[in-house]
Amino acid sequence: MHTPFDPQALATLFSEGRSHSAWLDKPVPDALLEQLYDQVRLGPTAVNSCPGRFVFVRTPEGKEKLAPCLSKGNLDKTMSAPVTVIVAYDEDFPETLPELFPFADARSWYAGQPALIAENALRNSSMQAGYLILAARALGLDCGPMSGFDAKALDETFFHDTTWKSNLLINLGYGDTSKLRDRLPRLPFDRACAFA
Repeated sequence: MHTPFDPQALATLFSEGRSHSAWLDKPVPDALLEQLYDQVRLGPTAVNSCPGRFVFVRTPEGKEKLAPCLSKGNLDKTMSAPVTVIVAYDEDFPETLPELFPFADARSWYAGQPALIAENALRNSSMQAGYLILAARALGLDCGPMSGFDAKALDETFFHDTTWKSNLLINLGYGDTSKLRDRLPRLPFDRACAFA
């Protein structure tokens, strides 16, 4: 049993954590991105499959490659973000299971089942994206997760001849809080939850 977070830690992760679209001109050190991944990789995934793959786009050359893949509405905020993480998944993740889940022959559970592989890769890499957002906030970074990109073009640009496929994008950096809008509403418990 662990001690619950204090209210300020919870606020940092949730009630005060916001999705940012405007960024301060302040770089994110590579060492901090490595520290971020060290936290993300510890989050649970099915049979410890860890299918998420992360490309930290942070150079002008990388952003230039990314730009044509973005929807018009996501272009400016992505180009101004210090880092854009391409959260992808590896369709070949079952090949790592003998290393990551040595207790059983988990690789055989996926053999010849591309639909099952795709479903599990998408689901678990999406969870890993959520861990990335929370870990980034815990490390003092702000986030701007988004869809709004041409996945086929992005995969061709960044993952040609690989087994990686894009899932979503997350801008990272230090958000300009003066440009935040009021928080949008969320559904209350009785409209989004049920007891069984």
